[in-house]
Amino acid sequence: MTTVASTPSLKIALVTGGSRGLGRAAALHLARQGFDLLLTFRSRADEAADVVSQIEALGRRALALPLDTSSTAGFAAFADQVQTALSQHFGRNNFDALVNNAGAGVHVPLAETTEAQFDQMFNIHLKGVLFLTQRLLPLLADGGRILNVSSGLARFTFPGYGAYAAMKGGIEVMTRYLAKELAPRGITVNVVAPGAVETDFGDGAVRDNAQLNAAIAGQTTLGRVGRPDDIGAAVAMLLSPGSSWITGQRIEVSGGMVL
Repeated sequence: MTTVASTPSLKIALVTGGSRGLGRAAALHLARQGFDLLLTFRSRADEAADVVSQIEALGRRALALPLDTSSTAGFAAFADQVQTALSQHFGRNNFDALVNNAGAGVHVPLAETTEAQFDQMFNIHLKGVLFLTQRLLPLLADGGRILNVSSGLARFTFPGYGAYAAMKGGIEVMTRYLAKELAPRGITVNVVAPGAVETDFGDGAVRDNAQLNAAIAGQTTLGRVGRPDDIGAAVAMLLSPGSSWITGQRIEVSGGMVL
């Protein structure tokens, strides 16, 4: 592991699922804003290493750690890894912001959703977020930030996304409770809810299916589908010093989708 430099990091964010898609965009925008980054990845160490290199090229420090956010069994060991990384790589004993971004989707009508598919969505998007946050709270600085990721699908409905959207609705409620319960430590907790974005999420359908892309753009007030940088910029904004008086809020970043 890289030895610590002489000057401790001033701001550190931990972004789950930071190796690709929205997590990658968020990590790069945060680096441009002056954050050092801890990223997690599930299987693609090469993609994570590429993001680390890009962050370092921006003059910030970064480290990628493997994590399966669907399995709480690994969270205690992961928290130990984070503690070690903070000390040895960043010269700190805590970090400043947690972005619970890692996710996966399932597209199937509720009437056909299997118990295994439901459990997968629950473990990744609701159970995993709660218990990972719980494990990391001792390492999160007082006055820090937590930003959970929901979806526009928790407000509007597209058939086939019911199980996924239900978990995101749960995250929005959980966010308000966390905001209230962590307020004595000065920690703000908010949720960002992206609309449809051109990523490889859902096998890249929004990005690669021109007909679907055009249909979604037609239902979006600003006339196009979202891009990863739209969400990354919003994440950076919500973790900026100017957003310190915002907590317990749902911020939708969808270009005005289905208004």
